[in-house]
Amino acid sequence: MHRLQTVALAALLSNSASAVPYAEYILAPSQRDLSPVNVYRTNGTVINAAGVTTSGSGSTIFNSVSAVTYDYTKNIGGLVSFIVSSSSDSEQYLGISFTESSMWISPDGSDATQNIAIDETLWFRITGPGNYSVEPLHDRGAFRYLNVYHNTTGNVTLSHLQTYFTAMPHFPDDGLREYTGYFHSNDEKLNRVWYAGAYTDQLCTIPSTSGNSLVDLDATDPNMPTVWWSNSTLTNGSSAFTDGPKRDKLIWPGDFAISVPGVFLSTDDAITVKLSLQQLFASQNTTTGALPWFAQPVYAFPENGFLNLGKVVFSFNYHLFTLLGLHNYWIYTGDDEYLQNNWNRFKLGLNYSLSFVDETGLANVTSSFDWLREGMGGHNIEANSILKHTLDVAVTLAYAVNDTSHIESWTNASTAIASAANILLWNDTASLYKDNDTTTSLHPQDGNVWSIISGIASANQSTAISAALAARWGPYGAPAPEAGTTVSPFITGFELQAHYLAGQPQRAIDLMRFMWADFMLDDPRMTNSTYIEGYDVSGALHYPAYADDARISHSHGWSSGPVLALSTFAAGLHVLNKTSWVAHPQPGNLTEVEAGFEVGYGSFAAEYLVTAEGVKYTFSTPAGTKGSLILDAPGCKGKISIVGSNTAGDGKVQRTEHGGGRDKGFHWNKQVENQEASSSPWKCGVWGPSPASQRSASDSTITIDGLAGGNYTVEITCA
Repeated sequence: MHRLQTVALAALLSNSASAVPYAEYILAPSQRDLSPVNVYRTNGTVINAAGVTTSGSGSTIFNSVSAVTYDYTKNIGGLVSFIVSSSSDSEQYLGISFTESSMWISPDGSDATQNIAIDETLWFRITGPGNYSVEPLHDRGAFRYLNVYHNTTGNVTLSHLQTYFTAMPHFPDDGLREYTGYFHSNDEKLNRVWYAGAYTDQLCTIPSTSGNSLVDLDATDPNMPTVWWSNSTLTNGSSAFTDGPKRDKLIWPGDFAISVPGVFLSTDDAITVKLSLQQLFASQNTTTGALPWFAQPVYAFPENGFLNLGKVVFSFNYHLFTLLGLHNYWIYTGDDEYLQNNWNRFKLGLNYSLSFVDETGLANVTSSFDWLREGMGGHNIEANSILKHTLDVAVTLAYAVNDTSHIESWTNASTAIASAANILLWNDTASLYKDNDTTTSLHPQDGNVWSIISGIASANQSTAISAALAARWGPYGAPAPEAGTTVSPFITGFELQAHYLAGQPQRAIDLMRFMWADFMLDDPRMTNSTYIEGYDVSGALHYPAYADDARISHSHGWSSGPVLALSTFAAGLHVLNKTSWVAHPQPGNLTEVEAGFEVGYGSFAAEYLVTAEGVKYTFSTPAGTKGSLILDAPGCKGKISIVGSNTAGDGKVQRTEHGGGRDKGFHWNKQVENQEASSSPWKCGVWGPSPASQRSASDSTITIDGLAGGNYTVEITCA
């Protein structure tokens, strides 16, 4: 489906629902009152079970001990209510329970939010006709299947059953589908993957008063359903961005590192990100600078061991993820005031991280808390890669706030980390970094992908790491051996970025196709709409970090990495800040890619298209910005022509003065000779947040700098 030529994104993304591109892929509902779509299963004697579904008519009658499992066909979340039109007497009971996966449908309760056992069923005494509703403290943030049980003799007749959708509470009731971003390609799998990621992030945006309370966290009887509430207050606003809508329903900074960009690329929900980020900073130790493993709720009742643990636990990496969260927020909002207000907190936090650096030049991690991997500690490659990346980000932010006093020391520390990591941790035989300097056998997924993102790995090392990681893939995805037999969509989301940065977009695309689309969406145990937290390399829905498989979240923001991968890398829309960008498409074997998004300071759009003559790439960036165009040299002899809103010639920016000296046009033509043969229309190059020096001449890229924001058309014509 080919819709968009070079157009202004602002015109596309108006407030009219009909103007939202590719709205047919959006999974968010058009209004908040949702009825079940169909009947998944019945037990006992139920008359007209489908009567209360969207396609049903009439009433549903539960006779004696009976039950119906209703299917919404996708993950939703919210408060259930039902209307009883009649009952045989005033001592009838109906129970409500929930599950995300069909694996955990049970007559005894809901899938789990806590460490052991399933969650209790919500029972209603039916005293007569009327409307019955679940209390807000039992807001179930994610479920696909709704179970209705009748456990007494007699009968109850329902005339209506619905769920009030509570995600994105600050959005208008009819505005949940008003995306400010879009994606489309010639691959239907990837189209579904992008929109499922965006919807996952939406479900993770919950009412701020619906955080987990973990009432029964210390329960010990696996046969006794646990008590569950959702009544913690997480922010000082109406919404909060959590790791998951079922659990943990808390603000976790690790998730922010990958899901926050996806929020801006799909719904531009800046206020929720800001509120949630501020709660993380509000939990900072003002003496040491340590930031929390997760944000402490504004209000929590009752107190419990897990929330109390969060007050004292320090995670080296999650601390850094909060600092990176500030950077991500600033990139997409251009909110200099917010950055300035939190700058001292940022510096205090970064200085605390640097206090762990020892004579080796690497940080010596003393805390084992991370993303539930095993063995975190010592001179760890993941932790040091993230620290280096944060130091490089800090330099950028220092210039933004005009506080350059630490730039030299931060730059030196970054350089030292890269040097030491390559001396102490690089394993040339494995073409991977070791987890730390005390092991020879563990080559982690997390540390190796972060070595590429941070620029610790050179261009040649990045190519080798990408190949080594891909060689480890199993039928269900990329393994994380640092977490036993885990497949982590969280870390694999960063692996997607690493393959692009290593100049291997086809690996990223292949991984999204079979891991996210074929398994995480289409496996019948999944929700067909949102992404699971983690699972076993065998394909079993078992997350080795948990003893209770029913506890696994099937809607986890940290699994939404393809949103960033496809919009930023495949379509090439890299936003550096409110004034700077890079356009570098890496479509792999895709023949059509479109993406766009709108943020507070302007709109971005891009379209890549294989034509009969070669390739056409059009892109649009906001007025008042500047950027660079990076093209991977074509695998043919031909001509590259670029026309746009600036003026240049033969690869160098040239200006043509008109009246007041404003640039009126950009024209660039260059003949290209045969390049190394490639299976795709473009030969892959390298670009990313790592320094430009990471790129080598062998990357075969063509770069044009100093382009003013505007509309550009690139045509590559092969002879």
